[in-house]
Amino acid sequence: MLLNFMPSAFVRGAMTALAVATFLAPPALAQEQSSFEPEKVDAIEEIVRQYLLEHPEVVIDAIREYQERERIAQEEGKREALEANLAQLWSDPDSPILGNPDGDVVLVEFFDYRCPYCKVTAPRLQALIKEDPNLKVIMKEFPILSPQSLEGAKAAIAAAKQGMYEDFHFALMENPGDLGERHLRRIAKQVGADPDLLIEEMASVEIAQAIERNRSLGRAIGVTGTPAMFIGRTLIPGAVELDQLRELVAATRREAS
Repeated sequence: MLLNFMPSAFVRGAMTALAVATFLAPPALAQEQSSFEPEKVDAIEEIVRQYLLEHPEVVIDAIREYQERERIAQEEGKREALEANLAQLWSDPDSPILGNPDGDVVLVEFFDYRCPYCKVTAPRLQALIKEDPNLKVIMKEFPILSPQSLEGAKAAIAAAKQGMYEDFHFALMENPGDLGERHLRRIAKQVGADPDLLIEEMASVEIAQAIERNRSLGRAIGVTGTPAMFIGRTLIPGAVELDQLRELVAATRREAS
């Protein structure tokens, strides 16, 4: 065969390329190969088969390369989606703001009142807000775990309309309950909100639309669970220790200076 007269390095390179191309070949390439004479196709397939048997690492390397390219493409897609949705992430008028509204670092939290990790994160976030006077925190109600999660989110936004969001939010995180009307009324009364008005406001179309915007935004920018925080443009999934939060905020501040 002609290949026997080729330099060994060339043969290895050619076999590698051919093996990878065959392994990852799209249907169109397979159709083009069918235009070869059958005996030539059989010979090529046998060469590739033998090469893959002798060098299975070629396929493994090809799969790893493909996965890495996919990962890079996905990350780039997330960055582009984030940039396209920054206005909604940072400036939705129905997303309550804690801390300093003019802070030099923006932290956005997506959370669910039925999420145990969100409950763990809440006092850490509360402590961070108290100790950092230049931190702006935007709260994104993101009820994804149960129908009661939705009721808690509606109640919190209704409390915001009475100017009681911060107290209501942290009280709801601290107090276990089924998030039924009785419990929500009790928390509202505890923080000084009007329970009747809160229950009435929960049914508003405006609140339902605000929550749906948060859900759509989360899907668009890669939020798949709670809690999830964006510190600046960086997504931090899962519960984070207070010291880690401090360092992430400090790093974002340094990068911006």
